[in-house]
Amino acid sequence: MSERLTIGQMYPNAVHPSTLQRPTAPKSTGGPEASFENVLQRNMLKFSNHAAKRLEQRGITLGSRQLDQISSAVDKAAAKGSKESLILMKDMALIVSVANRTVVTAMDGSSMKDNVFTQIDSAVIIS
Repeated sequence: MSERLTIGQMYPNAVHPSTLQRPTAPKSTGGPEASFENVLQRNMLKFSNHAAKRLEQRGITLGSRQLDQISSAVDKAAAKGSKESLILMKDMALIVSVANRTVVTAMDGSSMKDNVFTQIDSAVIIS
C-alpha cells in the first residue's frame, strides 16, 4: 500500500461529509394502518381478470372455506420455494403465481380432462 494511514483515521483518502450521514427513512403518511394494509394486501389471495372470467364461464363458485384452503396451499408452496403452482381440489384445478399470491387461471373437472399443465414447478393437492 502506498497510502499513508494515521492513527484515528479510518479512511485513507478524504471522505465527503455527506457519505457519513445516515440515510433517513421515508416517513409514512398513513401510520400503522398503512403498514397493516400493506401486509394484508401482500398476504391476500387475488384473482387475475383471466381467472375471474374462467370461474364465471365454468360456473365455479368458491366459498370462504375453499378460499382458506387455497390460501393455505399457496403458503405451503411458498415455503417450499415454488414460483408457479398447480393446486388441485376435488373438482377443479387452479394455476397460481405464488410470489404474487394470484390465481392465474381456473378449470373445472371436465376442462381438466386430457389437459397438459405447463410452466409450473409444483403441485399442491387439497383433499
